[in-house]
Amino acid sequence: MAIGPRLEFRQTQSLVMTPQLRQAIKLLQFSNLEVAAFVEEELERNPLLERDESIDVPPERAALDQRTDPRTEELAPGGADEFLTGDTFATQSPLDTDHADSFDAPIYEPSDSTGGPERTGSGIQASDAEGLDGTALLVAHAPGLRDRLAEQLRLNIADPVDRLIGAHLIALLDGAGRVAVEDAAIGGALGVPEERVAAVRAQMMRFEPTGLFARDLRGCLAAQLAERNRLDPAMATLLDNLELLARRELKRLQALCGVDADDLADMIDEIRALDPKPGAGQDEEPPQPIVPDVLMRPAPNGDWILELNPETMPRLLVSEALHARISLRAPKGDRQFLAEKLASANWLVRSLHQRAQTILKVASEVMRQQDGFLRHGVSHLRPLILRDIAEAVELHESTVSRVTANKYIATPRGLLELKYFFTTAINATAGGETHSAEAVRHRIRSMVQAETAETILSDDAIVAALRKEGVDIARRTVAKYREALRIPSSVQRKREKSASA
Repeated sequence: MAIGPRLEFRQTQSLVMTPQLRQAIKLLQFSNLEVAAFVEEELERNPLLERDESIDVPPERAALDQRTDPRTEELAPGGADEFLTGDTFATQSPLDTDHADSFDAPIYEPSDSTGGPERTGSGIQASDAEGLDGTALLVAHAPGLRDRLAEQLRLNIADPVDRLIGAHLIALLDGAGRVAVEDAAIGGALGVPEERVAAVRAQMMRFEPTGLFARDLRGCLAAQLAERNRLDPAMATLLDNLELLARRELKRLQALCGVDADDLADMIDEIRALDPKPGAGQDEEPPQPIVPDVLMRPAPNGDWILELNPETMPRLLVSEALHARISLRAPKGDRQFLAEKLASANWLVRSLHQRAQTILKVASEVMRQQDGFLRHGVSHLRPLILRDIAEAVELHESTVSRVTANKYIATPRGLLELKYFFTTAINATAGGETHSAEAVRHRIRSMVQAETAETILSDDAIVAALRKEGVDIARRTVAKYREALRIPSSVQRKREKSASA
């Protein structure tokens, strides 16, 4: 056999992921906020893209508690409220309506003779604060937890070395408000005695909110009880045995603390009133409301009408006139640049249009198959997988998965993610129609909530009750669902019911 170079021709098929195709796939799985951020970047990068301002955006409506008369408020056609309320008729306001009384906005008057805005106490000009109420101003300028602790450190501790230790403790504060680092380690890092670090930590644990800078949960709760003058020996023993309290071993706790059942119940109530994580949520920004991607409302014939939310759909135009005007006299390199930008702009507009149509198509099919949930609730949620929707709308399963990720729909049952409607199937006992796992979890939660101190259901009892209702489920599956719902075991629930009784 001769060994040497030679030429061969082969014909093969392969899928090439072009940058435009990757961009379209990314847009499918983006949420509306991510799409808005991506569009803003493209508007800055591409001179041939411009925002479409020709479509009128529905004006904002006043809050429910700020409306003088709901019957005099015109319903903007196409707005989100029309879909959420199902109210499709509108009445015009009387001509003599005083709209100034329908919204109590704060008044900011200029103080100088030139009429310029006055700097308010919160540091916002009147022009900047127009339309904001007092609560919004306070939230926008509320100091963070570390800022408040630093201020308390300056007011309560005068020694420079102790202030340095306190600043180091503030820097080590975790999200729950604890500092798990030992005093010896902090003292070694700062070059100060361990006892001095312990003294500063003990003093700062009385800062507001009380219980910060503790090394563990026991120290956090002990500081709050000491602030209330309730850290007696019995309570200290209870704090030393919190693991017994978690397991609801109340008889053993009574023996250790030397109290009866009533006193132990009062002590447990006092501990429940404390804050186990005083630093949690102090520096977090207020949660942003979720804006639905799809709106739905009932139709007059009993069906459902689905439409895309116009507030989440970016509106872009390709400025072909600008391209034609500039490219006539532009050099060859600039014409090539403009051609690339024109192709990129056209592709983005088509990708956004295709994304919108795909979302609407998939959401319509999902809600068509979950019509029982819309009319009767969670108990009628049917099993559904991605393959069912993919075959119905003639798309690939991966495309359906991307479309349903981070997309929300406003239904009559509430604002839900599209992924919520995809659940596994659980067989029926008599070979009938399968049951949705989410519906079974909802049934388990309802059964536990209906328990009393005398009718605590074990996992085997829940299995027997579900099988009587036609659900063929195993005991380990019930235990898995119960743990996912954060429902304690029957033994712990019985102890808790007995203690509360």
